Amino acid sequence: MKKFLIYIAKIIAITFLIAIALDGLYTYIFLQSQNRGKIETVVNSTAQKYDVVILGSSRANNHFVAPMFEEKGLKTFNYGMSGGHLFEASLMLKLMVERKYVIKNIILEADLNLSNDRESEGVAAKFLPYIHNSEVIKNHFETHDNFNELYYIPYYRYVKYDSKIGFREVYKVVRKETTNTLDNLGYYPLQKHKNGNMKNNIVNLNPLPHNKYYEEIKSICKANNINFIAIMTPMCENVVGMNYFDKVKKAYPEIHNCENVVVEDKYFSSCGHMTDEGAKLFTARILKDFFKK
Repeated sequence: MKKFLIYIAKIIAITFLIAIALDGLYTYIFLQSQNRGKIETVVNSTAQKYDVVILGSSRANNHFVAPMFEEKGLKTFNYGMSGGHLFEASLMLKLMVERKYVIKNIILEADLNLSNDRESEGVAAKFLPYIHNSEVIKNHFETHDNFNELYYIPYYRYVKYDSKIGFREVYKVVRKETTNTLDNLGYYPLQKHKNGNMKNNIVNLNPLPHNKYYEEIKSICKANNINFIAIMTPMCENVVGMNYFDKVKKAYPEIHNCENVVVEDKYFSSCGHMTDEGAKLFTARILKDFFKK
C-alpha cells in the first residue's frame, strides 16, 4: 500500500511539473506574439500616441472606418473586437494606460453591449496567457467565477480555453502566421450578402441602469484627460424594439444616439452590421459632427 501511495504521489508530482513547464512555455510564446490580434498587440506593446482610439464590439469593428480618420490627420486605430463586451473594452483601455499610451479621444460604441456586464468568454480568454504578467489583467479577472483555478493552477487556462489559446494557437504564433485583424488600422469591412439576416427583435433587451464596465471606461478617460465620446451605432430598418435606444439615452444621457445616421437596408450586411459602404457614410458623419475642427 505504501509503495502504491508513493507511486501515485510521484505521478501527481510529475504531472504538476509538466503542467508548470507547459504553462511557462505557452506563456513565453504568447509574450512574443504581436501580429495575430489586437489583444496581444496591446499587451506586448510599448507607449503609443493616438488622436483617436475606437473601442467596442463588432459594431465598432465594422462601423468606424479608421483610415478615414487618418485621412483627416488623426492618428487612429480601431480596437473594436468581434464578439466582445464592455468587459473586454474596459480591460483593453486599462492595458493601454498601463503601457503609458497617450490618447486624445476615445470613441466607445455603447448600445446593445450596455445590456450586460459579463465577459465574452471567447474574447476574454485571449487575455489569460498574460494573467501572471499584468496586474491589470489579474485584477480585472478577480471577480471571475473560477479565478482561483485560472490563476493558481498551472496550464489550467490553456486546457479550458484550448480552442482560443491552446496548442493550435501557440503553433500559429510560433509559425508567425498573421491574420487580417490588424489590417485597415483595425477596421473590418463587410460586404452585402443576399442571405444576410435583415431582421432582429430587441424588445426584451434593456440597458443596465449602471453598467460597471461602461462606468470604468468613463472614469479612466476622466482620470487620464481623454475626451470620451460614447456613440450608439445604426441598425437596419426591420428591427423590432427600437425604443431600446431611447432607454439607453434615458439611462445614459451623455451617449450620442447616432442610430439613425444610416437607415436603409442596402447599407447593411446584416441587421446589426453595416457594409463597408454604410460604414463609410456613418464615419463621414462622425468626423463631421465630432472632429470638424
